[in-house]
Amino acid sequence: MQPIPSETWHLAQINLAYGRFPVNSPEMREFADAIDEINALADVSPGFVWRYMTDSRDPLQREFADPNVLFNMSVWRDMASLQQFTYRSAHGPVFARRKDWFVPWPQAVAHLPEFAPGTPPVALWWVPAGTLPTPAQGIERLRWLGERGPSPQAFGFKHALSPSGALIQR
Repeated sequence: MQPIPSETWHLAQINLAYGRFPVNSPEMREFADAIDEINALADVSPGFVWRYMTDSRDPLQREFADPNVLFNMSVWRDMASLQQFTYRSAHGPVFARRKDWFVPWPQAVAHLPEFAPGTPPVALWWVPAGTLPTPAQGIERLRWLGERGPSPQAFGFKHALSPSGALIQR
């Protein structure tokens, strides 16, 4: 199989979290105060392509009926760029505090009728460069990964695949 040039593909990601409290509550203030800064950092990070933007405080623009579900979706040039932002930028310390603000995902997913138990909170997949995923497509990738496991259709950081479907060595 011929390798597929990575510049013809971009990496899409969706991730969900379930707040321990409503995002506008005093208990979530530190997290809520960091959202704009982290989004601004993503916007200027090397390899960043796009992020889905909505005003999640507006009930007419929510991806889920439950207001404690936080939804994030973005597109990156490649896996290395996404990993750099996620784990080695100023996002890292905020990510490290996720247990302070969010219910462990296995407990959270049990209360979300949209998903079967075992659905992961994160899914990654390759899209043709210039293509932007929709929330519905991202949600479907989460379901796919939960039902079928890692494949070129959807995978996670621990079993990351290249655009050609080869395992990316960490």
